[in-house]
Amino acid sequence: MPEGGINFSTEPPLEAYQRTRARRRFYQIVDRFEAADCSSSTSSSSSSSSNRYNRPRLVRLTFEHALSEESKDNVLRAFFRFMPSPMDEDKDIDFTNEDLEKEVYSSLIGFAEYLLNNFFLPLKASSRKTPQPSPVYHSAVQEAQGAQEFAGTPTRLSTLRGSCLVRDRHRCVITRRFDLAEAERRIGRSGSSAQDDDGELLANETRDWEKLEVAHILPHSLTKVGLDSQSERSKQAALMILNMFDNGVAHLIEGIDIDRPRNAITLTPTLHWQFGSFRNFFTPSADHQPHTYRIDSHLPVLLRGPLPVTRSLYLTETRTIDPPSPRLLAVHRAISYILHLSAAGEYIDKILEDIEEQGIRADGSTELGRLVSLRLYGWLDGTVDAY
Repeated sequence: MPEGGINFSTEPPLEAYQRTRARRRFYQIVDRFEAADCSSSTSSSSSSSSNRYNRPRLVRLTFEHALSEESKDNVLRAFFRFMPSPMDEDKDIDFTNEDLEKEVYSSLIGFAEYLLNNFFLPLKASSRKTPQPSPVYHSAVQEAQGAQEFAGTPTRLSTLRGSCLVRDRHRCVITRRFDLAEAERRIGRSGSSAQDDDGELLANETRDWEKLEVAHILPHSLTKVGLDSQSERSKQAALMILNMFDNGVAHLIEGIDIDRPRNAITLTPTLHWQFGSFRNFFTPSADHQPHTYRIDSHLPVLLRGPLPVTRSLYLTETRTIDPPSPRLLAVHRAISYILHLSAAGEYIDKILEDIEEQGIRADGSTELGRLVSLRLYGWLDGTVDAY
């Protein structure tokens, strides 16, 4: 990792000539090594676990899925801080120099591993599911009206769940299934005359009911207070990498803002798991209707269930509860594509499944170093966003 990390908050955008040169040199490097790394990652004879995802492709996709020119500049700055040559030199890299080629390749792999270890791996390891406390509607109403802040995590999560259920009309934003627990309460009070949030009779409900869950768009653990300086540095590194996707987006989830309704949606348990593990994603509708998305999946067709589907997200009439943030959904989508297209998502899933199902393998094939760092830095402590 470069000295001082990769914080670009005070750096201006690149000049046009710098951006042009940096992009040309960036693609010269990743194009040089991507195909070779892809071959090694798919080779059945390879025993190196570090070759199970395409590292140059992960780097290229991180750049290409950054959501603004300024964000792409940040990726280039970070990338060339790992490189032995400057980003704005006006000439091609001399790959006939074998020593330089080896140094560039080693630096490229180092940057990919930095991204994986400090962002993609902990994000997937910690974001599989949001804890589900009982809703606290009184707290939800207080928050919506700008009343006192609730510092305790359980209370904040209860407030978040209550707010999302109210905003999303007690329905999954994808399947539109009504919340089973709420249906039970209303039918218990009003019998066959019980209504949904739109005044329709629940007795006429044709969909299967499910107990719904609130799902964070970006995981709750991103801003969980670390237990020591090492875990704090790990969380800061993750947030700085997050800003590479959309410059300044980390400010939307700083501190207790991670548990605001703009960072959450209501889903069924199965769709929650798929969304939290970055298998499903939201793309703004082609006609640019506000808060309308085509929701799709990277899962095989037979496993996609109701997807793809286009939905307009519900809004409260008074707009006192924020809708899901388009910026946060866009970052979630970018991460989903990078994990899928680089095979890093599958690689990370295999690491986590190995430790859950088989423990540490005697032959040393388990990614012990990565797992130790996840626990050491507080990403796998079993208390936050865990199943």
